[in-house]
Amino acid sequence: MPVGKVWLVGAGPGDPGLLTCKGREVLQNATVVVYDRLAGDGVLALMPPDARCIDVGKSGGNHPVPQSGIEEILVREALAGERVVRLKGGDPFLFGRGGEEIEALLAHGIPFEVVPGVTSAIAAPECAGIPVTHRGLANSLHVITAHTKEGGIAEQDYAALARLDGTLVFLMGVSAIPEICERLCANGFSPDTPMAAVEWGTTAHQRALSGSLSDFAQKAADFGLHSPSVIVVGDVAKLAERFSWRGSLPLSGKKVIVTRPRNRQGRLCKMLRSLGAEVIELPTIATVPLDGAVLPDFDGAEWLGFTSATGVECFFALLAREGRDVRGIGRAKIAAIGPATARALNERGLTVDLVPSVYDGAHLAAELTEAARGRRIVMLRAQDGSAELTQTLRAKGANFIEIALYRTEYVKPAFQPRNADAVLFTSASTVRGFKAACPDLEVPLACCIGAQTAREAERAGLKNIRVAAKATLEDLIATLTQGA
Repeated sequence: MPVGKVWLVGAGPGDPGLLTCKGREVLQNATVVVYDRLAGDGVLALMPPDARCIDVGKSGGNHPVPQSGIEEILVREALAGERVVRLKGGDPFLFGRGGEEIEALLAHGIPFEVVPGVTSAIAAPECAGIPVTHRGLANSLHVITAHTKEGGIAEQDYAALARLDGTLVFLMGVSAIPEICERLCANGFSPDTPMAAVEWGTTAHQRALSGSLSDFAQKAADFGLHSPSVIVVGDVAKLAERFSWRGSLPLSGKKVIVTRPRNRQGRLCKMLRSLGAEVIELPTIATVPLDGAVLPDFDGAEWLGFTSATGVECFFALLAREGRDVRGIGRAKIAAIGPATARALNERGLTVDLVPSVYDGAHLAAELTEAARGRRIVMLRAQDGSAELTQTLRAKGANFIEIALYRTEYVKPAFQPRNADAVLFTSASTVRGFKAACPDLEVPLACCIGAQTAREAERAGLKNIRVAAKATLEDLIATLTQGA
């Protein structure tokens, strides 16, 4: 069996938007992912659903898998021919023990690559409004680990640190805060020196605390500061109040799960991130074109009805596969279930003649039947699409045929997120997929794009269900911002 390969990937500080493009590319092609506690949920959700994930996380001195065990796992999986991603919080080489893991790989002749990551030493303070350097305040940066590899508090030359003209950033230092404050003051730092800590920086659960060397230990205890936290000492820490920016974003502090198919998530996730949300891309369904789908002869068809942007994509792909083009639809008019579907048609050069007043299957069927006045309708849709559409067409006496272009499959993610604030559903099938994939995952808020989706959420036992005013992504997001 050929030897596999290991990629040491810096997962960044937690926000999936700060994972590098190279890191995302490598992660999405992994067969095995060996991950740390500090690899953010949004990053972990990007791994392939069929990847095998191995948790080797450490927390507060608790090391269920020792470093030697991690190295053994990497060697074992690579020798078995796997594409192994060693996903490490921050950067692999900044107190990440990446060098030790490379030594183990070299000893067994295993090929490897290193993908640098954004370090929390800089990113976490920045997201709390603290620039680690600033003209006139700090012209250097010094990053210090507060713990040894054995787990104890690291010995520091505090006299040397006190002579440095710059910002001190301590990682893994929550339990060492009293000593840090005491020893810096004893070695020349003024007790009034500004100090700050950023807990879970860059994520929805980020918290920040400011003070000075003289009072910070007590403040941290009262605040309940926990790891992971980045500790900043120096004049730049006093800029946090003026430079803080995350709190002004309407969805700051919200961790949101998006359940749409992977190829349909882009626009929604981008909109959420622009509003400050931490987004977990957790597709619970996938749409698959039907191999046996055949388009009819459109002669005599007066209307074509589309119920999704996916259906539009599949329709044009099938036209191409059959060696036909869109001129074959003749003078048929076109109906779309909502703005997103209409936009997909417009982008392909087709003008939409009808969009229902309410963006769901029942209203599309009712208004299309009235517009068609007995003329032939061809509905192009999913194999397992809404029953309401078909039932309403029949009840209204419509002259129609249905062409199934694709089917929906449920997807079980390789990883389930923790402590999410909300989950967004854009169809009833995403609700069913979510419950199938994550039956025990409880999320405080379920936001649904329409009444049919909300009814499915109720049947699934979800609580605190909100329904968008209209079946658009903008209105779906508005259900989150209300009272956020």
